[in-house]
Amino acid sequence: MIKHNSLRCALVLAINFLMLVIFGCATTENGKIPITTRSEQARKYFLEGRDLFEKLRFQESLQFFEKAVMEDSNFALGYLYLSFPQPSAKGFFEMLDKAVALADKASPGERLWILGVEAGVNGFAMKQREYYQKLVADYPEDERALNLLGNHYFGLQEYALAIEEYTKATQIAPDFSQPYNQLGYAHRFLGNYAEAEKAFKKYIQLIPDDPNPYDSYAELLMKMGEFDKSIEFYQKALATDPNFVASHIGIATNLNFKGNHQDARKQLQVLYQMARNDGERRAAHFAMTVSYVDEGNTDKALEEQNKQYALAEKINDASAMAGDLVIMGNILLEAGSFDEALAKYNKAVELVEESDLSEEVKDNTRRGFLFNAAQVALKKKDFETAEANSEEYRKQVEAIYNPLQIRLSHQLAGMIALEKKQYDKALEELKQASQQNPYNLYRMAMAYMGKGDKEKAKEFYVKVSKFNALNSLNYSFIRKKAERLVDSM
Repeated sequence: MIKHNSLRCALVLAINFLMLVIFGCATTENGKIPITTRSEQARKYFLEGRDLFEKLRFQESLQFFEKAVMEDSNFALGYLYLSFPQPSAKGFFEMLDKAVALADKASPGERLWILGVEAGVNGFAMKQREYYQKLVADYPEDERALNLLGNHYFGLQEYALAIEEYTKATQIAPDFSQPYNQLGYAHRFLGNYAEAEKAFKKYIQLIPDDPNPYDSYAELLMKMGEFDKSIEFYQKALATDPNFVASHIGIATNLNFKGNHQDARKQLQVLYQMARNDGERRAAHFAMTVSYVDEGNTDKALEEQNKQYALAEKINDASAMAGDLVIMGNILLEAGSFDEALAKYNKAVELVEESDLSEEVKDNTRRGFLFNAAQVALKKKDFETAEANSEEYRKQVEAIYNPLQIRLSHQLAGMIALEKKQYDKALEELKQASQQNPYNLYRMAMAYMGKGDKEKAKEFYVKVSKFNALNSLNYSFIRKKAERLVDSM
């Protein structure tokens, strides 16, 4: 499992997990980032939570971080860590705000770390990079600082740069497990499956009694189309921890790809029944949504999203509710219900505007609405509105230089060009969009088909049909379409 769009992407960028804890204030030991706490007991709890968290045992880590900040209410990094495993977006923001408020009481390294997370959440990717690069410059011998910078590059799909940082981290601390997991994913995204397998096997060797190494290797096997073997490794992960959420979802995804959608949802029902909090229940609902969309059942998919929304509504979690509404809008858009989709997008913005979320998060939401409204206009053949929103979106994301959102601006421009049958322009734009979104590969195939290049179109349809993305709504929209097109060519 990797801890890899809008607010969801911002959170992914923010939740970079790599750590070292040394008791003290602003002094360093062996070139590592110091940790500021006045309580030895808080430090002990923090260390226990960190150990679990670094193994992606999020729910188990939560209680230790809670105990740490109870022992020391000024423990800035304790609140930062406490934000990461929160089962709700609302809880995440509340704990992050406390960490930011206390950042000036922490060591300089901790402060850089905390402000970097805040910058990522607010959509300021280059500001986050500035903080993390300074952190590494100040603590070049801290493997966790290197891993943090690597995660930043990884989140922006700069995989070669990420690999450099992860490799440095493994050289400093060969027994530190996290970089091997991230190395495996970085190589996987670059198509270097042999190197990915090597990294994941080393990861298994380092912590063989934990679930995530088996889970990560299982995802590589899924990507390679080895669905049955992938399920075996997901089951190994569950044998070490039956509550490991990602492995239940991984098994379900494999079953979707095998055409066994009912069995996939039975697996997800197991997850739902053993869920320890609403965050895990929401994860089960979303995976159910993906399964239903992949099967072609839009109504059932929307039912699952409504259940997911109800869990967020129960605690007035505005950011999660807004995210759910956007997902509903995307499903409705694909189903041809354009006005209903736009209504969901509008409601999402209204919820965030009325919330106490930061102005930066609200700005991110407003930008997201420009993107979504442009998609609706495009579906309605209202090219003037689509192009106006697209241009405004481009200007705004370039102003803050957010690479992920800049890729989305190219995606939107490519979608418009494709719809207008400007196939060369569509390809030019889509090549600059995210290549980790299989829908963009599908659009490129359509552009090649429009140009009359059936061979190239088939090449891309095959890529899509074999993309095998874990629990991806975008992939569920077009996976079967791509398979049918390959069969017909």
